This record gives sequence, structure tokens and C-alpha cells, in this order.
Amino acid sequence: MSRILTVSVGRPREAAWAGIGRTSIDKTSVTGPVHVHRLGLAGDEVSDTVHHGGPDQAVYAFAREDLDHWEGELGTPIADGQFGENLTTQGIDVNEAEIGERWQVGDVLLEVRSVRTPCNDFKQWMGRSGYDNRAWVRRFAELARPGPYLRVLGEGTLAAGDELSVVHRPGHGVTVSTMFRALNTDHSLLPRLLEVPDLLPRARERAEVYAAGS
Repeated sequence: MSRILTVSVGRPREAAWAGIGRTSIDKTSVTGPVHVHRLGLAGDEVSDTVHHGGPDQAVYAFAREDLDHWEGELGTPIADGQFGENLTTQGIDVNEAEIGERWQVGDVLLEVRSVRTPCNDFKQWMGRSGYDNRAWVRRFAELARPGPYLRVLGEGTLAAGDELSVVHRPGHGVTVSTMFRALNTDHSLLPRLLEVPDLLPRARERAEVYAAGS
């Protein structure tokens, strides 16, 4: 059974090492039901509103199985929420989810919308948390398992332990991993993004420009 292992939230904290001087990547796990609205989880607040947040990045999910992979790579235990995710999942390959796929969790309806792109703040956070962060952005990108950003289609409450059910799969085959590679490491995949009916406008623009010039 696929489920939500941990629900985590964070608020802006002053951090001289962060690009804008504050960050919300340091998440705390929540027990009990959490309300989810169109902009995310109650108690969670974005620091860098230029690059994060909004309806298309309302909730961030990362798989426990992928945290386990990085534990093996780094040789150090990694707690749920360490990668700044709101939902730590178990039993589902979130990177093989298709863009536009819909999940039911509690009475919340979520849609796989976009992908997380690693940044220098993420690298700095890992280093300050005691992990080997050498070439972290490159290493994270090469694996192409970034976890999805989710859009909230139906507000409600969810909690750790809730089942995660895939209630709709579009069938176009463009997955989270495909989108990440297209945007970051293998631009030849960009035309494939045009197979997604409700693609993010900025991603569609990049794909169209590439397709027109290829």
C-alpha cells in the first residue's frame, strides 16, 4: 500500500548562507490532521516566493525509498523531511508518476504538476546538516529523481499514515523524471513535454522554442 509516511512543514528562518538571507527548508514533522489549501499545508510558508510556492508548487513530495538511496550514498542516516519535502511517501515511485497524475490522500486531491530543481541553498543546507555536499547539485541532478511539486485540486485534511491512491493517470508517459531531465540534463527530451495537455506555461515555452529550432 502506498502511504504518506511523514507530513512536514516549515516557516522562514534567518540564514546568512541562504540566497535571500532566509529559508524554509528546515521542516518539522506534524502529528495529526493537517489542513491543505490551494497554496499548501497549514503551518508551511515559503521564503523565496520568486522561485518557490504558488498553486503549481503548493506541496512537495519525496519518497522514503529515495532518501534511503541517498543514505547509502552519503553513509549517514537521513530523516524524513530533510530534503525540504512536505510529504514523505512510501510504497510509490513518485518519479515515475506522470505529469497530471492525480493522488487522493485523506480528503485532499493532489495533482503532479512540476519538478524540483536543486539549488545552492539545498547544497548549503545539506552541508550545514552534516552531510557531504560536494558537487551536491550535480549529483542530485544526475540521479534525476527530484520528487514532484503538487497542485491542490481539492482542499481538505491529510495526516501521516494516510493511504495514497492514484486516482487518475493521463497515459502520455511523460513522468516526473522525464520532465526533470528535459529541463535540466537532456534537452533533447524537451519536445516530449508537449505531449502533456496542461503543461506549465514556462515549460511549454521552453519546449516549443527547442522544438522550433531542432
